[in-house]
Amino acid sequence: MTDSPIIVWFRQDLREADNPALSYAAQAGRLVIAVYIYDDTTPKDWQMGGASQWWLHHSLKSLSKNMPKLVIRKGQPKDILNQIIKETAADTVVWNRMYEPWATARDMAIKSTLEEQGIEAKSFKANLLFEPWEIKTKSTNEFYKVYTPFMKACRLRAETLRPALSVPVLRHYEGSMNTMCINDLDLLPKVPWDKKFYDIWTVGERGAQDALVLFLDERMNDYKDGRNYPAQKRETTSRLSPHLHFGEISPYQIWHAILDHLKAHDLPYDDNAKTFHNEILWREFSYNLLYNKPDFPTEPMNQKFKDFKWDKSDKNLKAWQGGQTGYPIIDAGMRQLWQTGWMHNRVRMIVGSFLIKDLHIHWIEGEKWFWDTLVDADLASNSASWQWVAGCGADAAPFFRIFNPMTQSQKFDKDGAYIRAFVPELKDMPDKYIHAPWQAPQGVLEMAGVKLGQDYPFPLVDHAKMRKLALDKYSEIK
Repeated sequence: MTDSPIIVWFRQDLREADNPALSYAAQAGRLVIAVYIYDDTTPKDWQMGGASQWWLHHSLKSLSKNMPKLVIRKGQPKDILNQIIKETAADTVVWNRMYEPWATARDMAIKSTLEEQGIEAKSFKANLLFEPWEIKTKSTNEFYKVYTPFMKACRLRAETLRPALSVPVLRHYEGSMNTMCINDLDLLPKVPWDKKFYDIWTVGERGAQDALVLFLDERMNDYKDGRNYPAQKRETTSRLSPHLHFGEISPYQIWHAILDHLKAHDLPYDDNAKTFHNEILWREFSYNLLYNKPDFPTEPMNQKFKDFKWDKSDKNLKAWQGGQTGYPIIDAGMRQLWQTGWMHNRVRMIVGSFLIKDLHIHWIEGEKWFWDTLVDADLASNSASWQWVAGCGADAAPFFRIFNPMTQSQKFDKDGAYIRAFVPELKDMPDKYIHAPWQAPQGVLEMAGVKLGQDYPFPLVDHAKMRKLALDKYSEIK
């Protein structure tokens, strides 16, 4: 036993409940120094994007309300931890594990350095149900590269998952310590492109719990089918992804909350609950891939795709980014992303297919744009999803599965409600033509007040022609 304080290093675990590192510190019965370090040494390509910085700012604000002794600093974590150890005579540092390649390398180096100095360093599993090295194939003892057997292997072990931990009672270190003001981290945008975020998101641990309750009470009973429809009146998605990424809620809390809700209401474990659990396991699969293949964000798992002949059109890329492609479902999705920091999952697949297979632009460009503009930008999920759409990843959709944006729009936004919400210049178009306004007779366009090429662009490319060309390019690398 020791009277020295213990440092709890917060990272992507900005919560009090079900926080193993925090619980360990509380159970030790020692004074706790809670620290958040904004690591400015992250590799340039994967430094936090603008939307993620916005979320982090407000998540730290939320956490600091419950933990007013939270110490915030910026710089290299190794140096800052050593500074705090010298300032406070702390002899233990604990944290919850991260799995990004640079984070695992950084943490291993820090743990080694601390132990050489006689400082105890412990890390915990907090943000995944299963460690990326836990679930291995029986035949080869390697990591899974196909989702379905991975999912089944996880489900065989699901009954052994630990329960979520309660909020620990802490004894905070009372000594004087230097700390930054959250505003001084300079995370908020200079230009207020984020103004609509405030109407949509409640950031923080309480916001995460509220989103979970809303999903359980009002959305889960139609999740399996309803998750495909992006219009707000049909939407059944949980919107928990940014809360999960920043660790405002844990997968343990979500997994068990679903089962507890069903039990409390005497409901069966139906396809809706099963499908949502499978989405949690897709996230686990994504981390399984990232951890075991550190170059996953930039290198196709299917090496044949290194020879694919991509186009490099800044004009087309910017039109896609800005929601000005002339394909309404694409433009609605890209504008939803810019305005809200989030995009409906079905639409993510549609816009991803369009970038890759209609514009023939490298999937990495889409990955980078999402990284900067999504509040739920997550390296593992982002990489896995883009490689899935591109047909080059693990268990990916075949490249020849090319989404037709008009067909997808007609099927999942039949009355155009989603399009009208984000492409208001088409709000008066009749349902029949809103999915492909260039096919409307001139009289219909005039009645709707739409001048193509002026109020709304003509299609950037011809889908049928670009689909054929994409398949021709693919045939060259098969």
